[in-house]
Amino acid sequence: MDARVREHAEIIADHSTDIQSGDDVVIQMPKEAEDLAVALHEVCGDRGANPVYLNYSKRAQRAFKRSADDFTEPSHRRALYEEADVFVIARGGANATEDADIAPETNAAYNRAMEEVKRTRLSKTWCLTQYPTASHAQLAGMSTEAYENFVWDAVSLDWDEQREFQAEMVEILDDADEVRIKSGDETDLTLDVSGNSTLNDYGEANLPGGEVFTAPARDGVDGEVHFDLPLYRYGREIDGVRLRFEDGEVVSHSAERNEDLLTGILDTDEGSRRLGELGIGMNRQIDRFTYNMLFDEKMGDTVHMAVGSAYPETVGGDNEVNESAEHVDMIVDMSEDSVIEVDGEVVQRNGTFAFEDGF
Repeated sequence: MDARVREHAEIIADHSTDIQSGDDVVIQMPKEAEDLAVALHEVCGDRGANPVYLNYSKRAQRAFKRSADDFTEPSHRRALYEEADVFVIARGGANATEDADIAPETNAAYNRAMEEVKRTRLSKTWCLTQYPTASHAQLAGMSTEAYENFVWDAVSLDWDEQREFQAEMVEILDDADEVRIKSGDETDLTLDVSGNSTLNDYGEANLPGGEVFTAPARDGVDGEVHFDLPLYRYGREIDGVRLRFEDGEVVSHSAERNEDLLTGILDTDEGSRRLGELGIGMNRQIDRFTYNMLFDEKMGDTVHMAVGSAYPETVGGDNEVNESAEHVDMIVDMSEDSVIEVDGEVVQRNGTFAFEDGF
């Protein structure tokens, strides 16, 4: 086993989840990530925690979705989630596009059935990470060895140093009322963030981390945005997304590729037509686009916004949490002809923050 796999497991246990003696730990990942599952079981054994291993298979899930007439909440799965203390989930299957032929309306129905189960899991201590596999290396246009180096370099960052760097942006956003995102001729969006909290993601729930994020008010988003970097969702690439918002709601949309999938996402429920997250990428170690949102949304020189559910911890007590079975992040490249304004003051220009050299 590569020594970096054990290091990955120890970072998850020490930094991301703080696994303690007696913790009931759910380890959910594909068979391709078995080395990481083995290392996590060793770490759990060392600490006196109790692991259970769920072998997540996109191929099996695809078979279920294509065969079922409808979906109901799996109460046995929810019971497991209710009893668990810690979840560790890794991506990294054999085929990144395994579920590409699932109809958008089927995915929407499945997500609605799973909404409460997912909410239960998110209420616990959890970590989502990536195991480097050949399929994801291919998706990123990299050799397997280069992708392994890329993933493990990003995971093993100095997270205390990263936290301190990102804290400067948290301080700017925490007392803000309005954020304006402008990029090129097609993105000019204002977001009301008054009363909401900004979180500093430095490798805890997401590993790697490297962003600060908050939630806009449900009815506080206006303008247009062009997400000029693509995303993979349900095994299909969505590219060239354009959304127009009025009073917080998407009133028109388009995509240059797989617009039907985008439409299916937006039609999932009432909350999927509103933004649940505004995030600002700040991880300079992630220096290339890889078609993997866990990494891509953290890149420096980017912002991302998610249609769908908001993280409750980002929403102030006087504001309403946007709820949805979806949470789909999309990215704007802010490296050129772009600014972020907070309450009328420019805090980032062409990817450089006001507190960085060269601003």
